[in-house]
Amino acid sequence: QAQLVESGGGLVQSGGSLRLSCEASGFDLGAYSMGWFRQAPGKEREVVSCITSDSSNTYYRDSVKGRFTISRDNTKNTVYLQMDSLEPEDTAIYYCGAKKALGVWVTASFYDYWGQGTQVTISS
Repeated sequence: QAQLVESGGGLVQSGGSLRLSCEASGFDLGAYSMGWFRQAPGKEREVVSCITSDSSNTYYRDSVKGRFTISRDNTKNTVYLQMDSLEPEDTAIYYCGAKKALGVWVTASFYDYWGQGTQVTISS
């Protein structure tokens, strides 16, 4: 069955970096628009970054622009999120989602599949 598995989370100090990976199995990631979302305790899930199926277009929320970079390797069925200059406000569980459609999608409810999430904790 379709599955997404995130990895790469952890505890780092403010200013540090992490690289998250999201590997798909059971379906061809190349046909899907992908997104990274995050959810902090007591808050709603929010979009972080999205990428089209062919990597031609990306989206970043304002607070991560210039610090995070989304990319994908369809030959490896994997999407990445490089996170630099991390801040305590970036602390959350990070989820990847997949939607079989063109374009970028910033609303979580539109996504078809979700991973289980990976914890990112930034200490000040």
